[in-house]
Amino acid sequence: MSVSLSRLERQLGYTFKNQDLMVLALTHRSFAGRNNERLEFLGDAILNFVAGESLFERFPQAREGQLSRLRARLVKGETLAVLARGFDLGEYLRLGSGELKSGGFRRESILADALEALIGAIYLDSGMEVARERVLSWLTSEFDSLTLVDTNKDPKTRLQEHLQSRGCDLPRYEVVDIQGEPHCRTFFVECEVVLLNEKSRGQGVSRRIAEQVAAASALIALGVENGND
Repeated sequence: MSVSLSRLERQLGYTFKNQDLMVLALTHRSFAGRNNERLEFLGDAILNFVAGESLFERFPQAREGQLSRLRARLVKGETLAVLARGFDLGEYLRLGSGELKSGGFRRESILADALEALIGAIYLDSGMEVARERVLSWLTSEFDSLTLVDTNKDPKTRLQEHLQSRGCDLPRYEVVDIQGEPHCRTFFVECEVVLLNEKSRGQGVSRRIAEQVAAASALIALGVENGND
């Protein structure tokens, strides 16, 4: 196994017993031979189950429609692609020459599919409990930003609309720290709201996620939302 794949394992927080599963999960259909589509199918099913199970436990008062919308936010391609970029997953993909030339290693759909394939590979390699633990670990920041209040809008949008309705200045976000290696960074953001004496904080694998977490914290501090809802 190459040093680069060992680095990816460290980023994922998981070491494969069967290295062939990892390689297959990183192999796009444009590459000659077997590809990751079957693992992607399996990983997608596991991701949806783990997200659904966790939401069911976290939000005992939620209706089916609310849970479905929250799950859709967690498992959408954009969310998975952000996670994949945090792992620098594009560097490890096995792509055909056409996809390489067209920048397939940066394409959101390819990155998201590969991450789902890795979930499927981890499940086959070590079972459901390990796969569940990895998925929940990767999605920690996203889970922390969820609320049952208006699940069609993200926390930043809800905070902005709340302040606008009261004639207040819009919130200001500032990245106060970035930790970790370039391929596996954690962003720390502060959100300043005129109605609050203290700035709210958030962290995540991207600036966008960190800002959403900070906005969700501000909504709770304002008493607009309950963090346990």
